Amino acid sequence: QAQLVESGGGLVHSGGSLRLSCKASGSIFSIKAMSWYRQAPGNERELVASITSSGGTLFADSAKGRFTISRDNAKNTMYLQMNSLKPEDTAVYYCKTDFLTGDNAPYIVWGQGTQVTVSS
Repeated sequence: QAQLVESGGGLVHSGGSLRLSCKASGSIFSIKAMSWYRQAPGNERELVASITSSGGTLFADSAKGRFTISRDNAKNTMYLQMNSLKPEDTAVYYCKTDFLTGDNAPYIVWGQGTQVTVSS
């Protein structure tokens, strides 16, 4: 089973930038889509952005034009570059990855989350 470790969260002023990383390790046969979700206090977890193994991307409306998602398949790592951050971007950001086993069985792993706080 694979594991995910997120990093890069922190405290930033409004208008600032942060770069989140999510690295997969462990027993990995194949990685399909990788995604970033976030959850603010009192809110449901929501999709921020996702990227397929071939590089296709999808963004929430709130992230379009400000966030960029990318991945380095050789390093099993996904990145989320967040620019022009707003206080409403404050949340715990989670990495979610869709894996395939050698028997072509899919399974999903979530990271532990990294806190992003944007001050006004």
